[in-house]
Amino acid sequence: MSHNAEKIWTAALLVIGDEILSGRTHDRNIAQVASWLQVQGIRLSEVRVVPDVIGRIADAVNALRGQYDYLFTTGGIGPTHDDITVDAVAEALGVPVIIDPEARAILEEYYQTRGGLNDARLRMARVPEGADLIPNTMSGAPGIKIGNIHLMAGVPAITAQMLASLTGTLEGGAPLLSETVGGWIKESEVADILREVEKAHSGCQIGSYPFFREGRTGANFVIRSTDRDELSSAVDTLCEALGEMGFDFTPGGI
Repeated sequence: MSHNAEKIWTAALLVIGDEILSGRTHDRNIAQVASWLQVQGIRLSEVRVVPDVIGRIADAVNALRGQYDYLFTTGGIGPTHDDITVDAVAEALGVPVIIDPEARAILEEYYQTRGGLNDARLRMARVPEGADLIPNTMSGAPGIKIGNIHLMAGVPAITAQMLASLTGTLEGGAPLLSETVGGWIKESEVADILREVEKAHSGCQIGSYPFFREGRTGANFVIRSTDRDELSSAVDTLCEALGEMGFDFTPGGI
């Protein structure tokens, strides 16, 4: 696809799961994916919610993947028998489902100290043939990328990890700028501040990266935006708030 200034890149989100439709679970991924796409400079144009039924998922995948530049799905990629998103996407694309060797290795390592890789857990290594993986640092099981489709977890905290690893990689997204602020600060002590700063700057996202060095706990906070003014405003606000709370911090990170 060629780049031209007038083209607005678009995405659709397909939310998969009976528990969303029954109201047992409140979906938090729609807002999360929407704001993440906004920071990438890509417009979320449509959201659909479908039940855990292969035919319904496959139909929606085929309808949406052709209409928009990107399709994201959340839900149905876990270890249980009703996690059928992979099967549905494979059916939509007319390809078989295979066990991805790299995904299998990731899961083997993750479950080594957690009771080992059983048949249910191995389901999370199944991908439509020809797919790539989306890293997930939180729970081992990777997301899946095939063509313009990105399959992500239903659990919002895990989806957040997958989105973080996709940040800045989508063609058509505006170039992302980033600034880092770091310090010997416990992430938990400033979680509220980070949320407030992010809320006040809708064009920015803040990633928090804790570390442990020299026997001390610290964190780097990476602020990303496609808008330089918005970015520097968010950095100023964060530094001001950290200073008011008496934290030592270093622009540029540590």
